[in-house]
Amino acid sequence: MIINKKSNLKINDLINFDEAKQLSKAPLSNALIQESFRTKKDAFGDIITYSPKVFLPLTFLCRDVCHYCTFAKTPKKIVNPYMPLDEVLEVVTDGEEKGCKEALITLGDKPELRYKTARDYLSAHGFKTTLDYVKKTAEHILDNSSLIPHLNVGTLTPEDILELKDVSGSMGLMLETHSARLSEKGMPHFGSPDKDPEYRLQTFINAGEQQIPFTTGLLIGIGESREERIQSLMVINEIHNRYGNIQEVIIQNFKPKKNTLMSDFPEPSFEELQWTIVMARKILSNQISIQVPPNLNQKHLSCLTKSGIDDFGGISPVTIDHVNPEAPWPEIEKLEKISNNSEQILLPRSTIAPKVLKANNLFMAKKIRSKIQKITDGSGLLRDDGWESGRSTEVPDILPTGEVGQTRKLINEIADNPHSSIPQLFNARGKSFEYITKAADEIRSQLNGNNITYVVNRNINYTNICVYSCSFCAFSKSTGAKKLRGASYLLELEEIQNRVREAIRRRATEVCLQGGIHPKFDGNYYLDVIKAIRKVSPDIHIHAFSPLEIFQGAQTLGLTLEEYLPILKEAGLNSLPGTAAEILHDDVGISFVQTS
Repeated sequence: MIINKKSNLKINDLINFDEAKQLSKAPLSNALIQESFRTKKDAFGDIITYSPKVFLPLTFLCRDVCHYCTFAKTPKKIVNPYMPLDEVLEVVTDGEEKGCKEALITLGDKPELRYKTARDYLSAHGFKTTLDYVKKTAEHILDNSSLIPHLNVGTLTPEDILELKDVSGSMGLMLETHSARLSEKGMPHFGSPDKDPEYRLQTFINAGEQQIPFTTGLLIGIGESREERIQSLMVINEIHNRYGNIQEVIIQNFKPKKNTLMSDFPEPSFEELQWTIVMARKILSNQISIQVPPNLNQKHLSCLTKSGIDDFGGISPVTIDHVNPEAPWPEIEKLEKISNNSEQILLPRSTIAPKVLKANNLFMAKKIRSKIQKITDGSGLLRDDGWESGRSTEVPDILPTGEVGQTRKLINEIADNPHSSIPQLFNARGKSFEYITKAADEIRSQLNGNNITYVVNRNINYTNICVYSCSFCAFSKSTGAKKLRGASYLLELEEIQNRVREAIRRRATEVCLQGGIHPKFDGNYYLDVIKAIRKVSPDIHIHAFSPLEIFQGAQTLGLTLEEYLPILKEAGLNSLPGTAAEILHDDVGISFVQTS
């Protein structure tokens, strides 16, 4: 089957059949489970995530007839063909008040192609298709709440994705299986055109080409073989290797439901689920999260946390799981305790996976990005407090969660291998974070005793005119647009000397000088400032010039840093401030800076 006509790509091109056959024969063992758990911890650390969400079943109508499904209903069994916008907003508002950040929009596939009821409703409300209504709903959520839509709305063409990408943080579509055999007569997908693997994988590729963060998954135990399951995982991984946009794979175990054609079909054992998790962790990229729905496995949550998964998916304090209404969500407190027992921490995320947010290389509409940045931290996880640098006065409490064994080990190893240990310590949470602060305080005590020092200092900002326009800076001003950005200034050397004299009268022992990168400055200006201060005082400590000022000064004189710094020192410069070098990684820093 061709899934990409541009490259004539076929499903079989994505599968290593020999390897799939070999892996399918591997029995589940404690060694494999432990290996899977270690791989998870190496890739995702001690964190297990979940998404606080509301579940919005926009329509229960569907043109497909999957043999295991109770989500899809006929027009006679529902009140409204589609969930009205006021009802959507009511649920969203309730969820927002209870801490939800994701609005999961799920529905039946293209019901207007099967039901006149759907067509009539859409027409009466000014829509041509269900996807038009999806877009309107997502816009309504974004305009009236802080929640971010995740669209799980069926197979999509490139044009569909183009229409929906600006109103969603991420999209998703369960592959379930790549095997066309399950669409044959007598099999669970017979009579369901949207379950054709070719169409579903085309959606994956369409999303990949537009760099949409995308969630997919397998539904195991519906008649597929282990070998077919392995092949499905290979297909997903190869698509990710090509496009890099698969953020998560769900491993969902089939549950038979009453009044369906598969009500008597046996569900897979928990060992079968574990085996699939282990194989997924072995096959999938370490950039891809693995999720298992906790409400379908309430009796095995402890084992799940040690199997290799890193995510429990969406959990709602407001809405039920409309796909599995018989399976209530577990309490967050219960999941936290179980996670802690496995020396892991349960933490909330947004609809976009933390690794995707940290990589920052997939599509995100400007409006979505703004909302995401307000609710997430540098790790890509949801912020657990409202603290803001420069605004909040109260320091947030440390949450007493998690164990410190791994953190203690990292601190002990840091002298020998700092490059691998330090990034992990930056991601410490809960008790681990508290342990690090205590360890740092002990080192402080050993090095400096219990004395705390300070310096009497005068800050002298000689200009706020700057050729750069850093997106986070409120200090720099241009020479124009005074009404918009405030007045610009440039102190004369005489005024700088006056401020030094004033500082000395007030018993300051140091002056600190920094300014914008003035378009008319060269390296001689910074020397002139130092010399002017030394005329006033040969003794006061001059703590001056950001790294960018030093760099600009050297560059304008055609000198290297090694040549310019001794000249500054000879003139009387005592030390350099460590501020104004906020972004030390050039590739990251350049994204914040523009020159005027």
